[in-house]
Amino acid sequence: MTARTATPRRLDTVAIVYLALVVVLIVSAILVATVGRNLLSPGSIRDILTGMSVLGLVAIGQTLVILGASLDLSVPYVVSLSSLVAATTMNGSPAMIVPAVLLTLGVCALIGLANGLIVTVLRVHGFVATLGVGLILKGYLDTTYQGTAGTVPREFQLFGATGIGPVPISTITMLVLAALVALLLSRTRFGHHLFAVGGNSEVARLSGVRTRLPLIGAHIGSSVFAGIAGLLLASRLGVGSPTVGPQGGYDLLSIAAVVLGGTLLMGGRGSIWGTIGGVAIFAVLDNVMSVLQVNPFLKDVVRGLVIIVAVAVYARRRIITKHIRFPGGRGSPTGSGAAPSGPQTVSITSEGGSR
Repeated sequence: MTARTATPRRLDTVAIVYLALVVVLIVSAILVATVGRNLLSPGSIRDILTGMSVLGLVAIGQTLVILGASLDLSVPYVVSLSSLVAATTMNGSPAMIVPAVLLTLGVCALIGLANGLIVTVLRVHGFVATLGVGLILKGYLDTTYQGTAGTVPREFQLFGATGIGPVPISTITMLVLAALVALLLSRTRFGHHLFAVGGNSEVARLSGVRTRLPLIGAHIGSSVFAGIAGLLLASRLGVGSPTVGPQGGYDLLSIAAVVLGGTLLMGGRGSIWGTIGGVAIFAVLDNVMSVLQVNPFLKDVVRGLVIIVAVAVYARRRIITKHIRFPGGRGSPTGSGAAPSGPQTVSITSEGGSR
């Protein structure tokens, strides 16, 4: 009878993201203190949480499509279009708030449906499909709107301006929606099928999964969340803007936040809470660099370095995990070369991994 050596438990990716967030907060607090400011003051906390709201909403939707091994590059133009549809429909009238919100989300859902159908039915890669749809939306925005349009009533502006203490209502809304999506991914058939399709669509198809529906649903979700972000920006600006989405760079930033949160770009593994942690890291870094008056171009350098380091850490963890996963197999320290005994099963977990 051979004794089994217990392998130490490894931290999961989400735990690593939040440990990194704590480290970033500590270092940032020290840097901010050198210029006589307090990172943990109510004003600074409010600024950080406000910065999380819009990017967090877009990144939640981006997580869905990336889990399905796709991408959505149309989100900045969906953000702009939704702000314009909402502002022009409301046109300063409180009575039009609900119809405007419903119309905006409906338009966004149709855009997501188009993205999903192009990806699944026409079999165009998500990168190309959503880039093409984004360019179509850009052309429409450029030819139809020469500047800001519409007016958002004061009642709707409260959505982006009020809060409970230092916590904005918009951030609370984003976190509630994140919790709902996390439950959707971990407790529903849609979530399990999306992880399966992202992990290996052919295996999922052979297992009886209708592979098109989860991916179409993910693209619809991505566009709807981008639409909610556009509604939030319209409430803050008081008008609709055709440039607010592209100027924010929400396509690349949302992908970066998802990757920083530990979701694989190849799909099949990741979590919403990891993405929220990635968004929080970016928000803290942006706030600190603004306080320190760092050159805006250097902000992108810092973001890029953070992403590279994070992906390098995740890649090394996967290599180590793969090396120790089957201790009795070929190339193992035992040198037995024997295959693992007993049937091997594959199950899809809530994190999207195979076990």
